[in-house]
Amino acid sequence: MDDLPPVTGAWRAGDPPGRRKWVRSAWPLRLEAGGALPGFELAYETWGTLNPDRSNAVLVEHALTGDSHAAGEAGPGHPSPGWWDGLIGPGRALDTSELFVVVPNVLGGCQGSTGPASPDPDGKPWGSRFPALTVRDQVAAEAVLADALGIDRWAAVLGGSMGGMRALEWAVTHPGRVEALLLLAAPAAASAEQIAWASPQLHAITGDPNWRGGDYYHAAPGDGPHHGLGIARRIAHVTYRSEPELTRRFGRVPQSGEEPLHGGRFSVESYLDHHARKLVHRFDANSYLLLTRSMNTHDVGRDRGGIGAALSGVRARTVVAGVDSDRLYPLYQSRELAAGIPGAAEAAVISSPYGHDSFLIETDQIAALVKSLIG
Repeated sequence: MDDLPPVTGAWRAGDPPGRRKWVRSAWPLRLEAGGALPGFELAYETWGTLNPDRSNAVLVEHALTGDSHAAGEAGPGHPSPGWWDGLIGPGRALDTSELFVVVPNVLGGCQGSTGPASPDPDGKPWGSRFPALTVRDQVAAEAVLADALGIDRWAAVLGGSMGGMRALEWAVTHPGRVEALLLLAAPAAASAEQIAWASPQLHAITGDPNWRGGDYYHAAPGDGPHHGLGIARRIAHVTYRSEPELTRRFGRVPQSGEEPLHGGRFSVESYLDHHARKLVHRFDANSYLLLTRSMNTHDVGRDRGGIGAALSGVRARTVVAGVDSDRLYPLYQSRELAAGIPGAAEAAVISSPYGHDSFLIETDQIAALVKSLIG
């Protein structure tokens, strides 16, 4: 992990804004776990033009380490290319010659929105003092963005993985504000196994001596909890792909020029190292902790009479899809959502060897689902 910045990937004032815009709320955001966040900012990007009656707006929700840059190339202000670039643009499934596409960076994130690396009211990084957030809190902040844009009702809300959790929460919390809903590879509530997979990732970060209890923002350059974050990413990335794909791509082949019998790596280890290094350069460890914990506490039925009662209140026209090779959010969870949401057809199956990441990779299959919903 050479040549790392002092704050892992966190966007700072003075960095190039790229395509980002901001909505700023000076009002406290009351939090589900108690207390409040005293004002916040959400970074977001838009594509297309909002029509006069504001009926063509589509909200797209990103996954754990995503951000507002869903379309376009990497460049100043954007550390990675658009994660759904093949779906957003003129003539594409989310046709920006007709639709106004809005993609916010989640509250608690590190690419422009208020999160642990952001300054508190006194100008110091929040760090360990940043409050716990739930998916509902994140949606409450996004409702402020919708109000600021003058959007009373989304033509559609779409999301996969953590983004699917927020999309579902939108449809349950604000049923009158969501006309259509696409849920990809996401559950009604985090399962024991999903929480279990997250646990060693959290421990890897908090066990890094350079985490400093979450207050590492004034450390020397390269002295943040990069090692722990890299381990967390390695663990997570294994759950994002499938065993058959890893076997087909890598098998037991050693990394070029290395010998595992003499301390070298297998090629699959090099692959995980590569993804760890990429994330460490663009993401904040505290945001990773905060957002992972918000996913662990995701339960759309909490304080609503259970999952069945919560899903029965969804009024949006809904398409649900899961991935047949997904070992992180298995297909049965998508089927449970489809069975519980009024009017939803049987869950569609995205057929792919790529596991959970298929909702980012299988552009043609996702495009067909989008068109079936809003085409």
